[in-house]
Amino acid sequence: MAAAGAAGKPHMAATHGTIALTSATGQVGHILAEKTRIKNLGGTTTAALADHVLPALTAAMDLLNQQSPAEAADFRDTVVIAVKAAARAHQGEPGPAPAAVARKITDALDAA
Repeated sequence: MAAAGAAGKPHMAATHGTIALTSATGQVGHILAEKTRIKNLGGTTTAALADHVLPALTAAMDLLNQQSPAEAADFRDTVVIAVKAAARAHQGEPGPAPAAVARKITDALDAA
């Protein structure tokens, strides 16, 4: 979301999205709190990041749905909340680019 220029202030979008992720509870919150490093996430463009992140979201949802549908739903909700928080980091509704990225993230979550 930050890479797509959410709310015209990418640092604010990143901050609000991060706060939402670190506020997660349950097993998802514990896993996110471990602060594991994501390898190969050094993309310099929104497209490069999306090429890596969107399939990973779909794979994570697929695995979670197989192991625990309840945890999959919690993970999806957590990611959607973070996306919404990032998109609304400034004021009002997100612009066209962040809105499109938000839809792609939601589509990736629902593809599993």
